[in-house]
Amino acid sequence: MAALTAEHFAALQSLLKASSKDVVRQLCQESFSSSALGLKKLLDVTCSSLSVTQEEAEELLQALHRLTRLVAFRDLSSAEAILALFPENFHQNLKNLLTKIILEHVSTWRTEAQANQISLPRLVDLDWRVDIKTSSDSISRMAVPTCLLQMKIQEDPSLCGDKPSISAV
Repeated sequence: MAALTAEHFAALQSLLKASSKDVVRQLCQESFSSSALGLKKLLDVTCSSLSVTQEEAEELLQALHRLTRLVAFRDLSSAEAILALFPENFHQNLKNLLTKIILEHVSTWRTEAQANQISLPRLVDLDWRVDIKTSSDSISRMAVPTCLLQMKIQEDPSLCGDKPSISAV
């Protein structure tokens, strides 16, 4: 995942116009979801709460989205690691506030991102045994063991809809 550019950090400076920390916290939470980037309602809320244009709001939400996704992708879990992403000349209080908010939510965001990714089927259960024939008309058949495996797998929920199917193989 690519690092943030100077334009992204310039867009984040719009958060200085927020009336409270709760506004910044709410924008961070809502911008993490990739589907939130296209929502007209979120753009309107951002415009009205920060007194910015539609274009500035869109750039801000995109920058917040990239920042939060980058932290979740790199699994940054310390304040020092997150602070290192910001440039030297970035507003200190805003940098600290964003770091605090991100640290509060990064584990939830990471779990959400992992749950929403497309993946291979997951192994739910495994049962195995080795069978050896104890009697046969041929000695050579008795010496060959048979290994039996039964696996239960769960298909990716994003591909199966609401109800993921579990099948025995």
